[in-house]
Amino acid sequence: MSLHLARAPLLPAEYRLLRDLVKEHAGLCFDDDALFTFERRLWERVAALGLTSFGDYYKYLRFHIRGSAELEEALELLVTKETYFFRQDYQLRSFQQELLPRLAEQHARQRRLTLWSAGCSTGEEAYTLAILLHETGRFEGWDVRVVGSDLSRGNVAMARRGVYRERSLRSTSPAHRRQYFVETAEGFQVIDSIRRYCQFGQLNLFDANRARTVGPVDVVFCRNVIIYFDMKSRRRVIDNLYERLRPGGYLLMGHSESLINLSTAFELVHLQEDLVYRKPSSVPLGGGALP
Repeated sequence: MSLHLARAPLLPAEYRLLRDLVKEHAGLCFDDDALFTFERRLWERVAALGLTSFGDYYKYLRFHIRGSAELEEALELLVTKETYFFRQDYQLRSFQQELLPRLAEQHARQRRLTLWSAGCSTGEEAYTLAILLHETGRFEGWDVRVVGSDLSRGNVAMARRGVYRERSLRSTSPAHRRQYFVETAEGFQVIDSIRRYCQFGQLNLFDANRARTVGPVDVVFCRNVIIYFDMKSRRRVIDNLYERLRPGGYLLMGHSESLINLSTAFELVHLQEDLVYRKPSSVPLGGGALP
């Protein structure tokens, strides 16, 4: 079939099937208003496979031998990719000025620190964290890792390249640009000494087994991610993040997100400009997500 097929409409019943399949696989939730987004973004895949309707596309995803691989392609087109360096600067200041000194003292004997950017999109957040770590000067000679993970394989590939357009640097100061980026024909390349802190991988936060590959971490940044999940899925994701945190580790979320009605396992920590969550140093029996 040709890619120039007349676009078939996405019927409401077909949309509900596709939406539920995406939720089942990745925990992502879309309301009825997203029907036209699905239609606009997924039609190219329908046509590329030589199919004539979204109903046929659903059957392909569900039953074809390549259905799982095609579902990954669909998610690439549906996942939002908007991010930039030094986003939510007030929270990053609190992290650098208050949390990092605490963590440096807490882990002075082991001299090891692992941060996880969970839902890192194209990598700007992970590299921002690496820059903040480097700037403190507290972790020279330490075993420091910044792990970035994202549901989208394409996002992860872009993060590994570490090359960005002007839009990604819109909140980056001139001093940071000069010190941490090299301008190339393709864009602004993160310098090697910062890139060495970071490693990236594709990961579905809904999947506890895959999340364990990250290993134990001291800080999780999971900002503006759980807003895409329903309540049950949010609890599942928060449980997975809690499991990965070392005792005394911190969870930082987006400004519009909280653990209200999600979990009683974390302690609330008041910083000068932000509120963050901490996994207790001694975990009580029965701690965890709300039922």
